[in-house]
Amino acid sequence: MSANKRKATRKPVASKRWTGRRWHLVLAFWLVCAGVLVVRAVDLQVVEHDFLAHQGDIRNLRVEPLAANRGVIRDRNGRPLAVSTPVVTLWANPQEAMENQQQWSKLTGNPIIDRARFARRVKAHASREFIYLARGLAPEQAESVLSLGVPGIYSLTEYRRYYPAGEVTSHVVGFTNIDEQGQEGVELAFDKQLTGAPGRKKVVRDLLGRVIQDIELIEPARPGEDVTLSLDLRLQYLAYKELMSAVHRFGATGGSVVVLDVKTGEVLAMVNQPGYNPNNRKGINTASLRNRAATDLFEPGSTVKPFTVAAALEQGMVTPATAINTHPGYLRVGPKTIRDHRDYGVIDVTTVLTKSSNVGTSKLALSMDPQVLPAMLGRFGFGQPTGVRFPGESGGVLPIRAKWRDVERAALSYGYGVSVTALQLAQAYAILGNQGRRVPLSMVKVDEAPQGERVIGTDTARAIVDMLETVVGQLGTARRARIPGYQVAGKTGTVHKLTATGYAEHRYQGIFAGLAPATDPRIAAVVVIDDPDQSAYYGGLVAAPVFSTIVGGALRAMHVPPDKPEGVIAGEPDGEGRT
Repeated sequence: MSANKRKATRKPVASKRWTGRRWHLVLAFWLVCAGVLVVRAVDLQVVEHDFLAHQGDIRNLRVEPLAANRGVIRDRNGRPLAVSTPVVTLWANPQEAMENQQQWSKLTGNPIIDRARFARRVKAHASREFIYLARGLAPEQAESVLSLGVPGIYSLTEYRRYYPAGEVTSHVVGFTNIDEQGQEGVELAFDKQLTGAPGRKKVVRDLLGRVIQDIELIEPARPGEDVTLSLDLRLQYLAYKELMSAVHRFGATGGSVVVLDVKTGEVLAMVNQPGYNPNNRKGINTASLRNRAATDLFEPGSTVKPFTVAAALEQGMVTPATAINTHPGYLRVGPKTIRDHRDYGVIDVTTVLTKSSNVGTSKLALSMDPQVLPAMLGRFGFGQPTGVRFPGESGGVLPIRAKWRDVERAALSYGYGVSVTALQLAQAYAILGNQGRRVPLSMVKVDEAPQGERVIGTDTARAIVDMLETVVGQLGTARRARIPGYQVAGKTGTVHKLTATGYAEHRYQGIFAGLAPATDPRIAAVVVIDDPDQSAYYGGLVAAPVFSTIVGGALRAMHVPPDKPEGVIAGEPDGEGRT
């Protein structure tokens, strides 16, 4: 065989061998790849399964808080005064957001969270995993941000407090902060009871941060307890309207009204002017937040005279018919001259109250042991908080002295040198109306009237109420306090306003405190008009008419039967008084 033929014979054999080798190489390559994949699969599915599952969970599974609904505050008839409504809160994970800065442009011009604001907030807290962006949003407001799909922005449900009666109940109910923590009023006093306990749940979120599945309820939220107040919203509205009208009509700077149930000690209405809207507190004057009826002190003036007479009756010194000589209409006590509106001459103790004689009550006080009158005022609750559990309630001022000067004893008898709140004064009159028994005051509804403690004798209390009926009669100082169909007992007071520099010469507070129906008192109320215009400032002119309208409405709303025929007025023929 020639050389050329041998070469031709070798080429096909070599080619077949090379093809076989390449096939083996390819096969080996794919076998290696398959082996790597199998090894990797085993590694992922077996060796690192738990780790990878955990990493996936923390990116999609989240434990979220469940907001607890704050308890509802209601009036005595079940009407809501404070409720919690669900709102949406937007929050961000700055670490996640920083990894997706190219997406921030979607927020440009957004009315809820603008890009520039978002960038500042995220960069300032870049190391954190949670920051608030906007709270208390309506669902449509939150959706305008969430729909943009910006990574790192999430939402959660919270609650915002809403007050259906607004300004009408604001001083009593108070308000909460953005975290629903009580800040004023009942919201603060009963914060622990109203506050619920938040829960937790496990959820799955998609890449846009939306919850797509609830996985597990870890701990249910526990809502707060409801609180039922003693307030009657009908009476609260009436008191609010009448007080605001009087403050505007007489050009006053403010005022307060307190209405109590004599038998149970419940606060049925408590309003103040000026007021505020708890649903919108932007730019609010902090002075308007005060519940003046429970915090602000004033000298009660002539409204204290019934308690001076009560002290004298309890000592057995006088009876309602005992004569007192008030001639010549003034009394010199030490360096001070005490004056009546005019010379009433010789009058009985009842007329001392009817005409509001300063001379008459001063003579009664000076005839007692010096400690008797202060002790009596203390028994009626002067100088101590009422215990109504209202935040910031003042205890008033009742001086304690080892030795009283005559001028101090005389001034105390007609309401100077002692300071009270409207709530304290109303409590004192409620004691008179409750046959001399003092029951604890309450801001929450009372199911059964408490027994109370005795302050003065039943006969003394009844005698004082009978005498106070004449104050509302034709010769008394409070004819404008009459209520058609009901007997009214009460007392006016007009005092110089006490300022930082002393008594203001031409500034006053007009006061009326009273009971109705007088034959069996159910309502005690106090009206204070602060700093009315000089043209009308007497308590009988500015405060008594407010009492008449409010208490008349309260008696009818409570279905208290009238205790006198229409047109019959307690008292004597027509006359006029001013104190």
